[in-house]
Amino acid sequence: MQNNKENINTEQKNSKELVRGLSLTAGIMIVAGSMIGSGIFRKPATMAGQLLSPELLIIVWIVAGLFTFLGALANAEVASMYDKTGGQYLYFRDMYGDFTAYAFGWATIAVVLSGSQAAIAYVFAEYVGYFFAFPETPQSLASITLYLPLVGYIHPFFDLSTKLVAISCILFITFINYIGVIFGGGVQTVITFIKIATIIVLAFLLILLGNGSISNIYNNFELSPDFTGNYIALFGLALAGAFWAYDGWNNVTYVSGEMKNPKRNVPLSLLWGTLIVVGLYVFINIAYLYLIPVDAMKNSPLVAATAMELIFGKSGGAIVSLAVIISTFGALNGSILGAARVQYAMAKTGLFFPFLGKVHGKYRTPHTSIVMTGVWSAILVMSGTFDTISDYVVFAAWLFYMLGALGVIILRKKYPHRERHYKVWGYPFTPIIFVIFSLLFLLNTIISDTQNAKMGLFLILIGLPIYFYRKYVDRRI
Repeated sequence: MQNNKENINTEQKNSKELVRGLSLTAGIMIVAGSMIGSGIFRKPATMAGQLLSPELLIIVWIVAGLFTFLGALANAEVASMYDKTGGQYLYFRDMYGDFTAYAFGWATIAVVLSGSQAAIAYVFAEYVGYFFAFPETPQSLASITLYLPLVGYIHPFFDLSTKLVAISCILFITFINYIGVIFGGGVQTVITFIKIATIIVLAFLLILLGNGSISNIYNNFELSPDFTGNYIALFGLALAGAFWAYDGWNNVTYVSGEMKNPKRNVPLSLLWGTLIVVGLYVFINIAYLYLIPVDAMKNSPLVAATAMELIFGKSGGAIVSLAVIISTFGALNGSILGAARVQYAMAKTGLFFPFLGKVHGKYRTPHTSIVMTGVWSAILVMSGTFDTISDYVVFAAWLFYMLGALGVIILRKKYPHRERHYKVWGYPFTPIIFVIFSLLFLLNTIISDTQNAKMGLFLILIGLPIYFYRKYVDRRI
């Protein structure tokens, strides 16, 4: 009788905890799958127009990849010290205290991941529209206008069919993650394998079948006569575009509490996942340039589709559209998987609404947090402000990436004897170099893209009233 009672108590306790069901392979696929979204299919054209040099374009992708990897190295050491769900939010609590941790968590919820989800979902819907003709929005609905402070006028029902498809995708992925992290991780693994294979095959097709030229890739660094401007500033802006395509590498840290052997597997996931994506991005951009000169690339917003159409005609566009649909679906799944865990961790530590810290009794997922993540992303889709918000994401994200790397040094001094399953290579120079680079990148953004930098900071600050209320007013926590 006593044993039965103990078993019941154990089952009840386990039903309130998250399940550790994600393997190392799933972790690597969360990293890679979260990074590979729409950016690699859209950003090269913008970056080509900024730099007008094939060599500099490739260098930007390499530099951005290198510093993304350095950030992952620093993050890997910290991740090897923790085994709870919440990722960088929990790291920042130990590094800097509740205030900075909350600011990071709020920025992630309000703009960094949610803004990315809205933008990715919209791109998904756009490419679904390549295969299916969406009904036009009635003019009476499309013309409805609302005003949002600091954002301006928005048209929530403009292009309504596309938005509804985007929201349907978000809700479907929300459901997948609601019913189980193992199922969500499995979906992520399968889709990411398909994405990686697709990019590799695409690059080989462009190089082997395309009527391209090596001179498109290398022209002795001759600068375009059309170029006018400050190369340092434009190089920084191009880096921001590359960083947007690389972003999402830290999503796996948010599910540490659901990883098998997290102190080993989370760092390995960060390192291998990031390396895979850096290699893929440099390879596919070389393939783009081989077929399309940089002067033509700047006028090809969907550069992958343009390249494939040069080889296969209209059917090439269909192939790329299908690749983008798969890519964005996987990126969205990885983002929702990670974002929900930030709110969950904030609630469990008393700095956010308590109901977001609940665990589903049957599925053992942070179900209320997952639903809230999906709903907020859907609202951003309807607002139509996601393109604007995505411009703020990189600045806000890299502010905290910089603090995370600096935190490696802080934790080394604060907890010198705590077990670390991985120690960052080249310490202390690696994190210091990353911090200096991040600071210079942020300063360049403030100077060359002041409005977006201000808005990135503003969106972080507007969540502070909730922090002060939870911390100092609501004494029930």
